Amino acid sequence: MAKESIKAKEVKRAKLVAKYESKRKAYKEIIRTSDDYEAVREAQIGLQKLPPNSNPIRLHNRCKLTGRPKGYMRLFGISRINFREMASKGLIPGVKKASW
Repeated sequence: MAKESIKAKEVKRAKLVAKYESKRKAYKEIIRTSDDYEAVREAQIGLQKLPPNSNPIRLHNRCKLTGRPKGYMRLFGISRINFREMASKGLIPGVKKASW
């Protein structure tokens, strides 16, 4: 089980990413398409002034139940350990144990 502070940090990062998404996208578009050196430079400076945790690269997938960072299954949003337990108990619809 991950510490509550780690889970809270991840939630805070996700909020920051959502808050600054449009600004970041606008700056990136200016940098990518503009021919004016001054406009590009201002956009680069603006991008650098954004909080570091507002960058989506900083986000890390974590299990919704335990906060475990490793063994995360994207399709279900939980760790492999919780997935196995829940599937064995029949709590995940459409999933059954393989046998051949």
